Amino acid sequence: MNAAKRYEIFRRLHEDNPEPKTELAYSSPFELLIAVILSAQSTDVGVNKATAKLFPVANTPAAIHALGIEGLSAYIKTIGLFNSKAKNVIETCRLLVERHGSEVPQTREELEALPGVGRKTANVVLNTAFRQLTMAVDTHIFRVSNRTGIAPGKNVVEVEMKLMKFVPKEFLLDSHHWLILHGRYVCLARKPRCGSCRIEDLCEYKQKTSDD
Repeated sequence: MNAAKRYEIFRRLHEDNPEPKTELAYSSPFELLIAVILSAQSTDVGVNKATAKLFPVANTPAAIHALGIEGLSAYIKTIGLFNSKAKNVIETCRLLVERHGSEVPQTREELEALPGVGRKTANVVLNTAFRQLTMAVDTHIFRVSNRTGIAPGKNVVEVEMKLMKFVPKEFLLDSHHWLILHGRYVCLARKPRCGSCRIEDLCEYKQKTSDD
């Protein structure tokens, strides 16, 4: 795929959704961090239902840590892998209080040192909460990048590096959200909705589908 095609793809995505947002509900960098940790192998809808009950009760590192693993588990038991996530969140809250003055750190290295925080989660927080130029590659972005030809790669890190290189700079900050939403609602895993796709004419996927 050439640079002109890539530019037009992101120009259209920007035109259709000038200010894309994450679908996770949050009101602070800390709430976003916790929501993203909980979202691993879970839906944003499911996480939002749990945090809608949790955050009004506890939405600071100290407050969630005070709940303990069992107390936190009661709020997030509807989310997949809630036992291991509860342990990670409680430990992360302890470290935030002890090492970071209860503030969410703003570097990837410090974020990845927290339990339950991998490269993707760190990139989401850096991009969405702190507006840094990072690219969090999840299953949707990996699929869309490979299928369309925007940034093909064998693994998520390779796709991340190519997107950081190939996405036009003026669109890079929000491109993570556009690609996720495109993968979630249009470029579906089992059968892409090519007939409803805004960038179908630019996409290099060979097996285009109809929406029938």
